[in-house]
Amino acid sequence: MNLSIQNLKHIHLIAICGTGMGSLAGMLKSKGYQVTGSDQAVYPPMSEQLAHQGIAVWEGYSPKHLEPKPDLVVIGNAISQGNPEGDAVLELGIPYMSMTEALRTFFFADRTAIAVCGTHGKTTATALLAWTLELAGKEPTYLVGGVLENTGLSFHVGQGPLAVVEGDEYDNAWFDKVPKFIRYRPDIAIINNIEFDHADIYPDFEAVLSAFRRLIQELPPTGLLVAGIDCPHVRELLDLAPCRTITYGLDRTADFTAVIDDLDLQRMTFTYSKRGRKQKSYKTSLIGRHNLKNLLGVIALAGELSLSPQEIKAGLTSFRGVKRRQQVRGKVDDILVIDDFAHHPTAVAVTLEALKMAQPRRRLVAVFEPRSNTSRRNIFQQSYALSFGAADLIVICEVFLKGGAMPADKLDVAALVEALNRQGKEAFYATDYAAVIALLSTILKPHDQVAFLSNGAFGNLPVRALNMLQEREPT
Repeated sequence: MNLSIQNLKHIHLIAICGTGMGSLAGMLKSKGYQVTGSDQAVYPPMSEQLAHQGIAVWEGYSPKHLEPKPDLVVIGNAISQGNPEGDAVLELGIPYMSMTEALRTFFFADRTAIAVCGTHGKTTATALLAWTLELAGKEPTYLVGGVLENTGLSFHVGQGPLAVVEGDEYDNAWFDKVPKFIRYRPDIAIINNIEFDHADIYPDFEAVLSAFRRLIQELPPTGLLVAGIDCPHVRELLDLAPCRTITYGLDRTADFTAVIDDLDLQRMTFTYSKRGRKQKSYKTSLIGRHNLKNLLGVIALAGELSLSPQEIKAGLTSFRGVKRRQQVRGKVDDILVIDDFAHHPTAVAVTLEALKMAQPRRRLVAVFEPRSNTSRRNIFQQSYALSFGAADLIVICEVFLKGGAMPADKLDVAALVEALNRQGKEAFYATDYAAVIALLSTILKPHDQVAFLSNGAFGNLPVRALNMLQEREPT
């Protein structure tokens, strides 16, 4: 698109409340543009972040939101052809672009782009890398798919030469069906792992693998691949990289590896080694083996970006995490209420494992909502039955009714609960959010920890559970 950004004043974002789009909106506002947006699903934390920045957001989609006519419209990948507001952009001849194109146009030019990719862990790893660079005075520009606890924001526009972005494999836009992480054209990529996800756009695992294969092959010869080789699929693709590679993982053959020395719910101590030689022991607020891998990827890359061991330690030890990633929302009657984004079977398993490792004497109650485009389907019917091994008691809510419709291949929640009970687990089926609260009011006991797992708002259940516990007679 031939577009002079110097003449732009008003930029409108359709589907503004997604984590990526909401962050982009804040970045554009920080550069002095008038920013507006619209969305049909407005919920925290992004709704709160946008309101705090004074960005006007309209509920729903309508051509009226394009009055007065903006100079540019950014169309999110949640928008399909047939959307009344998106179609009006084309009819009115308003210049438009995707989120990834906007990021490259306004923020990545003349910067070294670093994409943090993988099926799991990319939000935490992106946030950790960005925070470590910022604390070290590198003034990075960054966009994270979650809100950093340290800053209360999911983005920053810095003056330094580095740009860090969470590299999602989801497609770019209805008018550009290419994975977002490819359109970022990164100079450096971290790849944590590769598993099947996004069943609404990828027909099978080979299609997902093909996207990552292309990402690696298109890295520049002067670039760098930082690869998590605990995942065999990442290991298999290493030879495709046209550039230098560094490996990390709990596998002892990795360039960077580590062991956990101690952990509880607030803190983990670990010792890492570089190419077989023990280096440093660090303390961090991140817990669990999955987060240890995230830490290793950041440690490996931070050294390559000329951060000193002292600067790396400062970032890792002061990082407070990302909202909705093992976030403790409160404690009532000695019952911990935890909010987490986990929804893929692997993410559910490792999150619960970390919580149980950190608090082994607390009974772990897992409350799960199948809400993502993949988890709502029966693709992982058998996998979910194996994902709750660390939980002592499980509540599965009925599949989220997205857009007023259920997928034809819907996950059978009742059958999943039955399978868990056959394994000797104590599992319950909840028809809706009210049923979840009703169950928890009779189930939860002092010294429990209850983890809510969903990639959406989940009916604000963590807060509702805290309110219920405060109103309930002490047990």
